[in-house]
Amino acid sequence: MAKKLAISGIFISMALVLSFFEGMIPVNFGVPGFKLGLANIVTLTALFVLGPLYAIAIQIGRVILAALMFGNMAGLLYSFAGGILSVFAMVALFEIRKPVFSIIGISAAGAVFHNIGQILTASAVVNDLRLAYYLPILMLSGVATGIFVGLVSKYLVKGLIRTKFIDTKNLYAIDRL
Repeated sequence: MAKKLAISGIFISMALVLSFFEGMIPVNFGVPGFKLGLANIVTLTALFVLGPLYAIAIQIGRVILAALMFGNMAGLLYSFAGGILSVFAMVALFEIRKPVFSIIGISAAGAVFHNIGQILTASAVVNDLRLAYYLPILMLSGVATGIFVGLVSKYLVKGLIRTKFIDTKNLYAIDRL
């Protein structure tokens, strides 16, 4: 328990560094609102290394701390809505008894649900559901970034196993890598 708590602190710190770094990238690749979602590498890795409850806690901690450190209340609202919907979607797919989704599929689904959460929040803020027209564009970019995040997480988990940083007997869903 203490080791998982310490690793969670390290993971939140890594996610904050990635959030800060991503905020410095000036390019949106032609899609307004587009982000790589680098901090989600940490959340996804935590899901597979520490389990669902720790991944949820890391996501919530990262979103709140990143908003306090680098953002504002509007950013907190959008990040929280997208982040919570995303992590719960990933946990739901992760928890399916028979492994159906790989780490990459879970990541892509999480990215899509992150976009859905942000569009729903934006629609509620401006009181206009017509913002949903933008959702297909965001979903396509979300799938692409989700695949990228999933691939990075896959190799990160494998690297953590190889270096014996984590105990493989407690590793969740190793068969999905």
